[in-house]
Amino acid sequence: MQGHCLAAIPRSASTNLDDDTLRSSPVLVAESPLPPTRVSVIVPVRNEAEMLPETLLALANQVNFNGDRLESKSYEVIVFANNCTDDSAAIARQFAQQHSQFQLHVVEQTLPPQEAHIGRVRQMLMDEAYRRLQGLGQPYGIIASTDGDSQVDRHWIAAMRYEIEQGADAVGGRTVTHRAERAALDAATKASYLRFVGYRYLIKQLEDYLDPDPFDKAPRHYQFFGANFAVTHEMYALAGGMPLVPTSEDVAFHNAIVKVGAKVRHSPLMRVTTSARHQGRATMGLADRLSQFQALGQRRQSFLVASAAEVRARLLVRRDLRRYWGQATSDPFRAALAPQRLAQLATRLAVPMADLHQAIEQSLTFGELFQRVEQCQQTIGIWQQQWAAVPIEMAIADLRLYLNQQRQQASPQAGDRWPGAELRDNSVPTPNVALTV
Repeated sequence: MQGHCLAAIPRSASTNLDDDTLRSSPVLVAESPLPPTRVSVIVPVRNEAEMLPETLLALANQVNFNGDRLESKSYEVIVFANNCTDDSAAIARQFAQQHSQFQLHVVEQTLPPQEAHIGRVRQMLMDEAYRRLQGLGQPYGIIASTDGDSQVDRHWIAAMRYEIEQGADAVGGRTVTHRAERAALDAATKASYLRFVGYRYLIKQLEDYLDPDPFDKAPRHYQFFGANFAVTHEMYALAGGMPLVPTSEDVAFHNAIVKVGAKVRHSPLMRVTTSARHQGRATMGLADRLSQFQALGQRRQSFLVASAAEVRARLLVRRDLRRYWGQATSDPFRAALAPQRLAQLATRLAVPMADLHQAIEQSLTFGELFQRVEQCQQTIGIWQQQWAAVPIEMAIADLRLYLNQQRQQASPQAGDRWPGAELRDNSVPTPNVALTV
């Protein structure tokens, strides 16, 4: 294979959040945070008058795993009502007046068209939360994100604090849909989305066998959504802040923290319930996904996904690349004496050996290395030519077969039980379980 697929990919450099970056996001809250503040929760809102009261009430009624109310001074909430044409901002201000002990800051702005998208709004809010926590001059501050159409679990803040105390730099929580709205979906849409959720969970289960995350152990899930994640303010700075993209900003941010080596926990403890409506406030979100499933159902078409064989091949080669990376970083001389291993990896990854070697030399973390490899694969296109997308029903059946084979050989390492585990059913959904996500 010939090619220079990494030529357009910049070399790794410091991405720390700096003063110039912060200056691009204006100060939203003039009032200084209270000294005991450890968590700053951001809530982007656009025309959520119907759901916002429940969103705020859930945030105001946070308790620890023993059921004791959290100290109100230990966390704050910033609501940013942007470009609203309803009473969202007024509702939030009224809630703040009625709950005077609740640290709720309400910001109302009309952004210009080029900035009136969720990517910019969440970036402004995350930057503001970072600025406020950084100004307190104390370590272990947490920036938490949810949405105006979502209600956090009563242990939401306790759960993120627990996971970060266990060593996580960032936490993605489980996001489930409102039962009533879920029930209102047509049968085909519900079935399609259930299959999609099951498919993603099965991939995570196979990953636990073939290339387990040394930090993020089972039980876990696959989600890192804008409606439910948290990150330490130190990691937010190290990753360079929230990337400015108009949509899928949560995906871009997840990639940014993985690139700099964050320990990311996908916690079943940290739970949020969100809307299952078809008309969302942001493109490429859950609403768009549900609309896509509805359209496929109406046409009686299957959703196409990566085959189980492709998933398995990617997990296995990622595992072997991870092992090579570990050896190359700990004993470069020994790794240099085994060029055949590098050549085999390049062939399996469908990238030029020279580019793979360059990526290994230039990457500071394995997360960065694998992202560079995936970019190279996208540029060259040989990997994609090897695999054809298949109907999701076929992929699920094949993933189950792979998992059954793995279970006969060994069991994945189960994670330790967590505080409050008995408070809910933490079973991992599969394609046979009722739609919950």
